[in-house]
Amino acid sequence: MRLLFGTLIALTIAAGIGLGATWFAITQGTAYGGVTIGAWTAWPRVGTPGIDPYARAMVARSGELPVGSGDGVAFYARNDDDSRPLDGRCDTALEGITPQARYFTITLYDLEGKLVANAVARQGFTSQEVIRRADGTFEIAIGPRARPGNWLPTGGIERYMLVLRLYDTPIGLATRSGREAPMPMITQKACP
Repeated sequence: MRLLFGTLIALTIAAGIGLGATWFAITQGTAYGGVTIGAWTAWPRVGTPGIDPYARAMVARSGELPVGSGDGVAFYARNDDDSRPLDGRCDTALEGITPQARYFTITLYDLEGKLVANAVARQGFTSQEVIRRADGTFEIAIGPRARPGNWLPTGGIERYMLVLRLYDTPIGLATRSGREAPMPMITQKACP
């Protein structure tokens, strides 16, 4: 009886740890093969036949159609460059340049992967819409209050994430460090 009871406890603990680790990997975006550049993280293998099981489960859970490796790559940011979570009540600046790509989109989502509702119905910019400076750089103001120029409204939500999708780009599996690809910087400026 003691052996049976000990075995059941051991199996329960092992199942709890295994399921907990799997849940964490799927919900927190900690799939294998991630490429991190500054605050941005991408999983280039997600759109390939070599996708790992955790990334496959993340895609199945979210219902998102991943960008194929031949088409481009998607980078996700849930924190600013100082590792602070992105807060929709704060004013945030996204500025700089993107890596070489034929086309890109920058989109604002809540942490569940849904577009953020707001009064002006703007959730993102494309490379053709964003207003650039003379040197080719851009700045997008992200926050609850309207701003002139490139502005993404957060609707005042507490947490959000940004997704930068690069189409027809050389960025991908071979990219391993920030020195290889210039990514836009994310800076939170003012919080209430």
